[in-house]
Amino acid sequence: MGRRPWKCYRQQKGKPWIKSRYCRGVPDPKIRIFDIGKRNAAVESFPLVVHMVCLEKIQIASEALEAARITANRYLIKMCGKDGFHLRIRVHPFHVTRINKMLSCAGADRLQTGMRHAWGKPMGTAARTDIGCVLMSVRTKDEHKANAVEAFRRTGFRFPGKIKTLIGDTWGFTKFTREQYEFLRKEGLLKLDGINALRANCRGLIRQTKPQYRIERHEMRQKLIASGLWNDTRI
Repeated sequence: MGRRPWKCYRQQKGKPWIKSRYCRGVPDPKIRIFDIGKRNAAVESFPLVVHMVCLEKIQIASEALEAARITANRYLIKMCGKDGFHLRIRVHPFHVTRINKMLSCAGADRLQTGMRHAWGKPMGTAARTDIGCVLMSVRTKDEHKANAVEAFRRTGFRFPGKIKTLIGDTWGFTKFTREQYEFLRKEGLLKLDGINALRANCRGLIRQTKPQYRIERHEMRQKLIASGLWNDTRI
């Protein structure tokens, strides 16, 4: 029996059904890799970030996620080089889809009970998305902006539902906007943390704090408020 068309499972119905000790025999999801490209690139290397956003409340199969990953990876490697980007899949297929197998041979009506006990057995996995959910994100250099957008345009055909590509206003995968990131770097309040960056909180023991971060906390707050880049309640 072939795989059912995804129109049978596209809409979210009922509560999520995940793999557990009560739900056994779930096949492995087709997608096994969620970070590709130069995953360990420093945060300073890739300032640009592009997101693919889902505009519908639907379910996306693990097969579709794997097809999208392959499509985006192939185009980005071709245009940006294998070390010119870092792509991340932002959703995970935890929901288990079911199928109530029906016999189609002669005398099948004597062997099966029709729609009685039609709960079904695990068939595959899918990711549940909401409106505005980010499906994929890629960080790269500014000169590859057009290539990243084109890669997501081609990738969008692998997904059901409406998809939109957005240019992020943050610095890479960090939580800071470009203006905030450059301000913190200029003032010496930026702490590089691999592919991420943190703001110095000016707390803790002095002997355990690096010299460049040894300033009073109220002084740090005054700098951030004077810049006009942060909300007063977020400092």
